[in-house]
Amino acid sequence: MRIDLSLRQLEAFVQVATSGSFRQAALQLGQSQPALSSAIRRAEQTLGARLFDRDTRQVRITATGQELLPVARRILRDFDHALGDLGEFMAGRSGRVTVVALPSTSVALLPRAVAAFSRTHPQVAFSLIEAAADALLAMVEEGRADFGLSVRPAPHQRLQYRHLHDDPMVLVCRRDDPLAARASAPWSVFATRPCIVSAPHSSIRPITDAVFMRLRTPVRPVLEFPGVAACGAMVAAGLGITALPVLALELVNMAELATVPLARPAVTRPIGLVTRIGRSLPPVTRTFMDSLRV
Repeated sequence: MRIDLSLRQLEAFVQVATSGSFRQAALQLGQSQPALSSAIRRAEQTLGARLFDRDTRQVRITATGQELLPVARRILRDFDHALGDLGEFMAGRSGRVTVVALPSTSVALLPRAVAAFSRTHPQVAFSLIEAAADALLAMVEEGRADFGLSVRPAPHQRLQYRHLHDDPMVLVCRRDDPLAARASAPWSVFATRPCIVSAPHSSIRPITDAVFMRLRTPVRPVLEFPGVAACGAMVAAGLGITALPVLALELVNMAELATVPLARPAVTRPIGLVTRIGRSLPPVTRTFMDSLRV
């Protein structure tokens, strides 16, 4: 059988039972005594039993009241705890953050950011997903991640971009390559040497393709690399040179490799926060995103 008592009635009952006085209970609750008496009377009508025996001198809790008291205290305590949990969530101090990131940003940017945030927000859980640019933006657009740490999306996508970082492009070659001794290298060098480019779905390929299109001498890549780590191994094996953003070097074994700044033109890969337009993000996600922008 469901008993329909309100939180206000339970609070009034517990306060009277604790203080032993309707007058004191009303003062402590900030209510008028008639309003408090009315709440107790409605509770008794709902239960079909008296909660207090009272006369002009004293108030005594009844057997029904003794049975209700621990239940009422537990309900009020659980309600307070639940509201406290909601308050922590609304303040951005608890909850779960789901981030999808490019492989390079998931290694170079996210670990330190998550570690720092977890020290000040220990109640927050993280789900970290790694994906190439096309898949990453699709996940954000479909709502499978709160936000992405990625390159700028195309104008037709229903995504918002907030810039965080300019990631410079550099030439990567073997340490024994004559290019390694240069202070910088022009992009035109890729037209004179075997070069390796990223797969079409990556965040790097549109950048290199755009620069190559501007060169008067066409660039004819000899290989496409499936991932940045594989690219480094290919360059180390002498298969060619490549262009990578600096953050991606975190994924490469650089023991046999060297980097040279690329010039004419100087190019960077934009990295920022990508969210779906119109989606309301959890407070904790907004708080974490703000921490990344510091």
